[in-house]
Amino acid sequence: MIKVTLKDGSVKEFPAGISAYEAAKEISTGLARNACAAKINGKNADLRDTLNEDCELEILTFDDEYGKRTFRHTASHIMAQAVKRLYPHAKLAIGPAVDDGFYYDFDLETKFTPEDLAKIEAEMKKIVKEDIKLERSYKSRNEAVEFFKEKNEPYKAELAEDIPEGEDISFYTQGEFTDLCAGAHLMSTGAVKAFRLTSATGAYWRGDSSKKMLCRVYGTAFPKASELEAHLNMLEEAKKRDHNKLGRELELFTTVDIIGQGLPIMLPKGAKIIQILQRFVEDEEARRGWQLTKTPYMAKRELYKLSGHWDHYLDGMFVLGDPNDETKECFALRPMTCPFQYQAYLNRARSYRDLPLRYDETSTLFRNEDSGEMHGLIRVRQFTISEGHLMCTPEQLEQEFRGCLELAIYMLKTLGLYEDVSYRFSQWDPDDRDKYIGTPEQWDEAQGVMKKILDHLEIPYKIGIGEAAFYGPKLDIQIKNVYGKEDTLITIQIDQMLAEKFGMEYVDRDGVKKNPYIIHRTSIGCYERTLALLIEKYAGAFPMWLAPVQVKLLTIADRHCDYAYDIKRRLEEKGIRVELDDRNEKIGYKIREARLQKVPYMLIIGDNEVENGTLSVRERGENGDLGSMSADEFIERAVSEDKSRIIK
Repeated sequence: MIKVTLKDGSVKEFPAGISAYEAAKEISTGLARNACAAKINGKNADLRDTLNEDCELEILTFDDEYGKRTFRHTASHIMAQAVKRLYPHAKLAIGPAVDDGFYYDFDLETKFTPEDLAKIEAEMKKIVKEDIKLERSYKSRNEAVEFFKEKNEPYKAELAEDIPEGEDISFYTQGEFTDLCAGAHLMSTGAVKAFRLTSATGAYWRGDSSKKMLCRVYGTAFPKASELEAHLNMLEEAKKRDHNKLGRELELFTTVDIIGQGLPIMLPKGAKIIQILQRFVEDEEARRGWQLTKTPYMAKRELYKLSGHWDHYLDGMFVLGDPNDETKECFALRPMTCPFQYQAYLNRARSYRDLPLRYDETSTLFRNEDSGEMHGLIRVRQFTISEGHLMCTPEQLEQEFRGCLELAIYMLKTLGLYEDVSYRFSQWDPDDRDKYIGTPEQWDEAQGVMKKILDHLEIPYKIGIGEAAFYGPKLDIQIKNVYGKEDTLITIQIDQMLAEKFGMEYVDRDGVKKNPYIIHRTSIGCYERTLALLIEKYAGAFPMWLAPVQVKLLTIADRHCDYAYDIKRRLEEKGIRVELDDRNEKIGYKIREARLQKVPYMLIIGDNEVENGTLSVRERGENGDLGSMSADEFIERAVSEDKSRIIK
């Protein structure tokens, strides 16, 4: 018998070799019924995995992140089985779980239509009703390759060939359907009660545009129909708020094929919002002791070799010249600003009296993102970021880290995004050493220092193994878009490695030259991504201080224009952004159009207003009639609201 410590701290005895699923059955039939996966000694596991010695065991349900992914991964296999039943000539590629569902890529002659998706769903329901047991087996690499070649599944054969020789490859079989898969999976198909296929689109094999375009079918799955319905309702609301749709409708940005994917054009209204944000950020950073720099957009490869980007980030860079020809100059557009701002530090000798030294910059950066990763303004190839680098002594590190975090939180609260974020402590992966510079001892020290700081500041973080920068650990402030996909908005990183590589030193109190700690940080993140999130957060109805047009003047007749122009001038003198609609259109049409543009205030001007020196004031929305105000009263109200940065 072995002793197994459960999640609640209790200890139960089981026979050695018992599976996690059988253990769950002995604990509780209800727990086994809801079980999706397991965690053994802190590591995610399949329910089929066995307990062979004393260990810790946690049974994961749909409420757990890995349990949810396992549930949806099984749903992807059910979908693939249904597709193979209906379209036997379709070739299988990959079918993982994703943040809000799952997908599977297929190679077939025609694209799936909505009618096809309905057929696949119907077949999936049959497979669920059949309650087919999923059985795991193993093959060698050569056996796996041969197996898929015999089945005429070239993509699966290619995946098997990429697995190192000597490793056993796991397979999951449900009835007539067998798939190469690392797992984990549910015990049977019958548990996937509620699902919906949401869309079909194109996707290049392995995300490589030089390879064949496959058909990718997206779906989602839940244990209960009520949960599925709630999710689908959320998706409908998300479509209304999708920045890619709203941003174009409100004429904030556009994209043009002839310019290229991931290279958005900011139209005047979108550019105005980013200008407002940039001025706000730079002024606030200056108030907190940050000094503005302006550095080049490109540099010679030698700079990136020194920083480590050439060895660890070359695929993500836009290179100007032949990177392999050492006889000629080769430049690259910068993917980040740090090695440039280090040169500002190196401009002269430094003393401990100079520290902390805080450099900030509104940086335009360039990253060669995969085409499949790009989406609207969330992920682009050229972007602008509020980037900063801080050099300090070890004694100053925690205080300065706290200052960077407080700045980020202040920005998030002012924008109304703070309630939507979470924290991730991104660490290195010691099993993938090639991705990082430095020794294990240096990483242990850097991560230990950061953990101490985060714990002292009581930051409620999750750990992300393998998510660190190649030179150091970081705190990632995470946020989800309207579809639930998580991205990093703001990062704060501790770096004790690059200062030495660049020869960055300061003379300490004892007269000894030392390398400073470096904090890499953003205060508001990427402006384009932030704009996308703001569009979705407010459904395009931005708070007054961010709205590209704050006030819309609407005249009823031409004779009211002189008064309207005077009001426009007075508002503009106070810094309020105003548009005048003096077209020869009915006032009802003008009001409806202003509402569609989501302008915070509409000022309607007719005979009474001209005669009495007043304004008929409406806030956006259906019931926003504020009645009559004097011009002075409204101007005072608008200025106060703009300066206070109130979020309504």
